[in-house]
Amino acid sequence: MAKLIINADSQKGTIDRNIYGHFSEHLGRCIYEGIWVGLDSPIPNTEGMRNDVIEALKKLQIPVLRWPGGCFADEYHWKDGVGPAEKRKRMINTHWGGVLENNHFGTHEFLRLCELIEAEPYISGNVGSGTVAEMSEWVEYMTFDGESPMANWRQENGREKPWKLTYFGVGNENWGCGGDMRPEYYADLYRRYACYVRNYGDNRIFKIACGANSADYNWTEVLMREAAKYMDGLSLHYYTIPTGNWKDKGSATDFGELEWFQTLEKTLFMDELITRHDTIMTKYDPEKRVALIVDEWGTWFNVEPGTNPGFLYQQNTMRDALVAGINLNIFHKHSDRVRMANIAQVVNVLQSVILTEGADMLLTPTYHVFDMYKVHQGASLISTHAESPSYEMNGKKIDQLSVSASLDTANQLHISLCNLHHSDHLEVNCDVRGRTVRSVTGRILTSDNIQSHNTFDEPETVKLMDFTNYRFENDQLIVTLPAKSVVTLRLS
Repeated sequence: MAKLIINADSQKGTIDRNIYGHFSEHLGRCIYEGIWVGLDSPIPNTEGMRNDVIEALKKLQIPVLRWPGGCFADEYHWKDGVGPAEKRKRMINTHWGGVLENNHFGTHEFLRLCELIEAEPYISGNVGSGTVAEMSEWVEYMTFDGESPMANWRQENGREKPWKLTYFGVGNENWGCGGDMRPEYYADLYRRYACYVRNYGDNRIFKIACGANSADYNWTEVLMREAAKYMDGLSLHYYTIPTGNWKDKGSATDFGELEWFQTLEKTLFMDELITRHDTIMTKYDPEKRVALIVDEWGTWFNVEPGTNPGFLYQQNTMRDALVAGINLNIFHKHSDRVRMANIAQVVNVLQSVILTEGADMLLTPTYHVFDMYKVHQGASLISTHAESPSYEMNGKKIDQLSVSASLDTANQLHISLCNLHHSDHLEVNCDVRGRTVRSVTGRILTSDNIQSHNTFDEPETVKLMDFTNYRFENDQLIVTLPAKSVVTLRLS
């Protein structure tokens, strides 16, 4: 049995709702087919964007959406994607499959998508192959309300008033696909580019610098030392790869118990990563003004057999659901520093919440975790202490239980619990202090086997269900979690 103390009267700050952000890149079938089908498509759409996807994303209450990349951002020239569609320049997407990009989905379309799903936009600017002037003019185009060449051009292209834009990334993965830069060089370059990302009128830009690749702590040290006062956020990218081998990451669906365990073990490394990067950031920013932005995270497996290897299309199982729950719990824990995270990616790419095939759409297990966990958005983090049994395999141990709790603005207490074990159930003795619990309601996501996933033939193999497997004993709440499950409870 696991023991869980929930100090309902001990609040530890706010869980920023932007932790529940998503990421949309011009990669594979994420934008084209996944979101954008065009004005003439027989698939029901609003201004070229598919209605089923819009409705599903809106239901998740997505707070922020990142675009256009990713690696694509540092080869994207925004002026090619505005104006009449038939006149927009075509380009080759050299990073992702060498396919033709017709630029029909550009600035206006993305910002309209954000309006439709009620999410804030997070734009990634081009440092790798772009110019300072190009980046500066993009911000002017989007946010300036007055007489200027870019504002006038925006109006000519059909948008009279500027958009509200808060989040702007000055480059992406500039240590790799964004220019193969040294941290010292990028820090200076960031300062130069960020200087021209201007605030117009009452619009205020939250400037995000390119941060480290996984455990590159030197990158964080250099960026904080040389440029902390010029940034509002610093990014971090970490992908869960069960094999640890980028050339053979393992199958998304054909895996055994050992690969299950290895995947969860590696995703738990996110806790150490955040702790160590936070320690370096606190050396230069003890007040934690600069946010850590985990704007790329999630599972990365081999692509589905028979699909374009440059499209990164993979299936999504109950294993992915546990990865999502674990990471969200970790982000909650570090909410004093982590104030945005963006799972990669929203549709048809990597650990997506939605898959599409022609006119059909399905929701993945990861979608259901985000749906269940949305009650934590903007809520107050509640202090918890857990004593968990160990989950052991191949000489290694991890905690069987992952948990977090929050109190929302309506004074509702929510607890999310993940049982990581592939075959063993887990009883959790919940000692709720500072609050009397009279009723419990909950939802659960679980499956018959570790490989369970939703297909277009069987789209509800893994779905949310009501959870009732709890009881009260001597004023203690006893919750029984099935193997491989994610549960969220509301305690009243």
